[in-house]
Amino acid sequence: MLPSDISKRRTYLIDATSLQSKAYEVLLKAHEAAIDALRSGRKINTVYQAALSVVEKNAPEFVDKLTKSAGTGIGLEFRESGLNINAKNDKVLRPKMAFNVSLGFQNLECESESRSKNKKFSLLLADTVLVTDQKPELLTKCSKSVKDVAYSFKEDEEEEKPRKKARTSGSENYITKTALRSDDHVVSKEELRKQHQAELARQKNEETARRLAGDSSGAGDSRSTAKTSADVVAYKNVNDMPHKELMIQVDTRNEAVLLPIYGSLVPFHVATIRTVSGNQDTNRNCYIRIIFNVPGTPFNPHDSNSLKNQGAIYLKEVSFRTKDSRHSSEVTQQIKTLRRQVMARESERAERATLVTQEKLQLAGNKFKPLRLSELWIRPPFSGRKKIPGTLEAHANGFRYSTTRPDERVDVLFANIKHAFFQPAEKEMITLLHFHLHNHIMVGTKKTKDVQFYVEVMDVVQSLGGGRRSAYDPDEIDEEQRERDRKNKINMDFNHFANRVNDMWQLPQFASLDLEFDQPLRELGFHGVPHKTSAFIIPTSSCLVELIEYPFLVVSLSEIEIVNLERVGFGQKNFDMAIIFKDFKKDVLRVDSVPTSSLEGIKEWLDTTDIKYYESKLNLNWRQILKTITDDPQSFIDDGGWEFLNLDGSDSESGGSEESDKGYEPSDVEVESESEDEASESESLVESDDDEEEDSEQESEEEKGKTWDELEREATNADREHGVESDSEEERKRRKMKAFGKSRPGTSGGGGSSSMKNMPPSKRKHR
Repeated sequence: MLPSDISKRRTYLIDATSLQSKAYEVLLKAHEAAIDALRSGRKINTVYQAALSVVEKNAPEFVDKLTKSAGTGIGLEFRESGLNINAKNDKVLRPKMAFNVSLGFQNLECESESRSKNKKFSLLLADTVLVTDQKPELLTKCSKSVKDVAYSFKEDEEEEKPRKKARTSGSENYITKTALRSDDHVVSKEELRKQHQAELARQKNEETARRLAGDSSGAGDSRSTAKTSADVVAYKNVNDMPHKELMIQVDTRNEAVLLPIYGSLVPFHVATIRTVSGNQDTNRNCYIRIIFNVPGTPFNPHDSNSLKNQGAIYLKEVSFRTKDSRHSSEVTQQIKTLRRQVMARESERAERATLVTQEKLQLAGNKFKPLRLSELWIRPPFSGRKKIPGTLEAHANGFRYSTTRPDERVDVLFANIKHAFFQPAEKEMITLLHFHLHNHIMVGTKKTKDVQFYVEVMDVVQSLGGGRRSAYDPDEIDEEQRERDRKNKINMDFNHFANRVNDMWQLPQFASLDLEFDQPLRELGFHGVPHKTSAFIIPTSSCLVELIEYPFLVVSLSEIEIVNLERVGFGQKNFDMAIIFKDFKKDVLRVDSVPTSSLEGIKEWLDTTDIKYYESKLNLNWRQILKTITDDPQSFIDDGGWEFLNLDGSDSESGGSEESDKGYEPSDVEVESESEDEASESESLVESDDDEEEDSEQESEEEKGKTWDELEREATNADREHGVESDSEEERKRRKMKAFGKSRPGTSGGGGSSSMKNMPPSKRKHR
């Protein structure tokens, strides 16, 4: 039997009636009885008789609708005619025989269905079964229970039916109470969500109170440990110092800088140097300025060494002058390079010192070939300019990623994996496997809790022609088809690898880890800014993730205390989401600029995952709020816990209920609850509107018919505003004579026109 011969069939119930549900339940029992009857040594007709007896016992009215055959055997042909499962076949069942057990009801009628197309229906179930010496083996393991195949989409319509009847009953034509928006089904779902959120708030406050009461005994930040550093020594003995000429020297081997001070070379370890700079003045004098780390300053707090030597005197800064510009630049560059190397080494050493010791990776032996994915890239990447792809292998107790370079290797143990994700390329350019870890590991020189392995599903292709290609170009169509095939193949390879690893994680030795590859739910995703750039954030069954843009975002839902939706208001295009963790010492995670269109979806998702959320119109200072809670947890508990965030919501709800109780009121009735400020403001607004209307009417009346005298008066007023009339009589005469002289014969015609331009409107009219 080939894998292609294995067959299964299911019937799905969509908005099923009671008759359809009953028929499916009877068919399911009959189908199970037929499969169970496939025992070695029995006759084939007993299989059909077992199914028929179930129907006769539970629903005798369906006997004539039962199919005359319960399936066929699978041999050289997909349907072996000699192995048909019916009431007449008396052949004996033997081990290793395979059957396609197919049973159903035909042409059942549903009287409650008004549409003629839906009155008749049929049901069918089929599975591939292998006959063995003992119990028959089911080869098509797929659920066929009622809860897995029945779906209902008419719940909303059924709830609306009694409302429609109440709306149409009676001869009155006025609007009844059921037509109000407050009784709509959407609002009822909102009310259910509010009730669930109220219950979550009560549970969350009790849980937070218990946790804070338990933590109060060990008050204080356990992470505020004293910072220690090793003693920085350049030379252990004076004889170890190099005896060179009296000038600035850089000893790379001992990581020291030798400075000439008062006729002697004084060594300084490069770790004591904070900055070094060099410049040159106009006289070609070169200056080298070295600034040292001084304990006790804001940027260099006291450590254990400085506390031991509290009476020590520290050198803060030293400068040197020289005429040798070449030596000055060389020394400055050498000190900077040496300092960078030492700081990188110390930083890596400090990060490795905080790593948790893990067990060694157990490589798969010769008997078991490890699962493998080739040509993968890793993030965060290894240091180095040229990056090369590697291979990911699944071994006995973890993964190993390695490239052709011997120093590029990363081991990810199963026990250190907190969450595993598989995200296929749909609207993205990469298919990836992502691991969020319990403890940090080193990827090259980087310390990280998130490791990702990915493949780019599309190659970047640049057209060399430069011209616009036709949409019906055969080469273009073939290229797009190749890209789709490549993407589908990569997704299938990753999916196969993830499924094989999931099967491995189901073994008893890994049962306590509770690991499984989780796939993000794109339909619940939303856009936001978790770090610096906008990204598409997607929920999963246990996390909230963003795995495309770096740095990654992985938030475990079990670690979330509450979620506060900020800047939520009418007319806002965006809002912010603040995620507060159960560990109040962790910084609050902010996701900014979430579109308002995603608000309802986020509320529904938070409610279904039993996460309490609040809404506020402003951004809150969470660092100060959490500090207040941790400083005095008892006051926080006594004041009602997180309910201080619900003040705005309760006020708005109470106000809304009062307004809804008032109903309709005429506009001329004064409401006593309004304040005097609002009344005066509304009056001023009305008055301003009336004034504008009156001004517009006056302007329109004036523009309809203005005499020449009125126009002359307006021109005179305009000249007075520009200061023409305020000039003295002599000034006006002098200006007039000057203009008259320019317009005399012998001058160009343009002079006359320019004098006319410069004259006021009243003079132009008289001329």
